[in-house]
Amino acid sequence: MRNLRLIVCSLLSLLLAPYTFAADTTVVTVDTVAAAKPKKPRAQIYQGTTVKLDVATPAVVAGISLGKLQQYELAVNVRLRNHFYPTLEVGYAGGRTEQGDTLTYNDHGGYFRAGLDINPLRKNPDSPHALLIGIRIGTGFQPKKTDCWGEIVAGCQVEIAKVGKTAFYMGWMGRFKFLFTRQPMGLYAEECWPIYIPGYGHRSDIGWGASYHLGWKF
Repeated sequence: MRNLRLIVCSLLSLLLAPYTFAADTTVVTVDTVAAAKPKKPRAQIYQGTTVKLDVATPAVVAGISLGKLQQYELAVNVRLRNHFYPTLEVGYAGGRTEQGDTLTYNDHGGYFRAGLDINPLRKNPDSPHALLIGIRIGTGFQPKKTDCWGEIVAGCQVEIAKVGKTAFYMGWMGRFKFLFTRQPMGLYAEECWPIYIPGYGHRSDIGWGASYHLGWKF
């Protein structure tokens, strides 16, 4: 009789063993799924190009010079990784400038600036709005002279409307300028060097500027 009980217990253990193993396996599987954390997708490298037209500078330059000077500018920037904005600005400027009561200059020419802006805002990187801080290297071309300068810039770019995948922007940019091609001293140099530099303004070692633009992103 005792041997019979041992045989029955052994048979029951063999029959119940697969179910016990399956239950343990299920528990382990559930724990593994719960421990896995979804990875956040990385931002795309390229996130659009914005073309901007400076609508304030032409009026400001013409007003300050009483209509004797004019300046027009178009800018393009590319958004990369939500925070980086390589930028190219091109334009034309010129007109009649005066030095004292006797000297009058007719200055005109094209210019361009190239540089990089960075958006330091990190809390909401997917936002279409951006605070921009950056640098520029500028070059102005005239018939007899080429000038170069650097700029430290700061401003913003704000989305004001969106239609499908196209967005419209507005913003402003302040500029601190410092001239690389310094003018040598002497009367001859003062008479031969243009006193107005396209894209920079009146010739001086340090200058300031600002722009207000409307843009289209595609």
